[in-house]
Amino acid sequence: MNSKENWKELSIIIISSIILALAVSFKNTTVLYAAIISFLIIIIINILTKKMIGYNFETVVKTKFWSWYQYGLRKDSHFKSPVPMAWLPLVIALFSKGFVFWLGILEFDVAAKAERASKRHGLYRFTQVTEWHMGLIATWAIVANLVFAIIGYILGFELFTKLSIYYAAWSIIPIAGMDGSKILFASKVLWILMAAIVALFLFVGLTIL
Repeated sequence: MNSKENWKELSIIIISSIILALAVSFKNTTVLYAAIISFLIIIIINILTKKMIGYNFETVVKTKFWSWYQYGLRKDSHFKSPVPMAWLPLVIALFSKGFVFWLGILEFDVAAKAERASKRHGLYRFTQVTEWHMGLIATWAIVANLVFAIIGYILGFELFTKLSIYYAAWSIIPIAGMDGSKILFASKVLWILMAAIVALFLFVGLTIL
C-alpha cells in the first residue's frame, strides 16, 4: 500500500479505538484512556495478523469501517448501497446506558498481488482469492486476539484481557461483512470450532475477571 492508504488505515484504527473505548466505558469513564490504549493494541494485533496471513497467500489485506450491505446470509440478500455503521457502538451504548455494547466496527477486503496472478501451479494454481483464504485470514486474527488475551492476563492487564476476549467474541458473530461471516462462508465446521473456542474464553473470562 502507498503512504496515503497507510495513513488512512492508521486513522481508521485510531478512530475505531476511540469509538469502542467510549462505548465500553460509558458507565465508568475512569477506564476511558486505558480502554483506548487496549483497543489500539487489540485492533493492531488483529490487523497485522490478517496482513501477515494475507501476505502468505500473496494477497493484500485492506481494513475499512464496517458497512451494512447484507440483510441475510445469502449472498444476493443485500442493499443497493452500503450503510456506514461506525456510529452504531456509540448509539447502542447511549440507548442502553452502557449495559450493552457493540464492538463490530471494522471489516476487511482482500486483493491478489500481481505475483499471485502470474503463478499457474501448486497452491496458487487458482489465482483468485477464495472464501477459504478469507476465512483463514479472519480465523488467525481471532486466534491472535485470544493468544494475546492470555498474555495480557499473565501480565496482569485485566482490562486488556477482557476487551480482547470481547473483541474476539464480536468478531466470530456471522454478521454480513464481518470476520464471522467470512469464516462461516469458508467452512461451517471451522466456524463452529472457532465459536466454541471463543465461547470457552468468554465463559472463563466472565468467571475469573
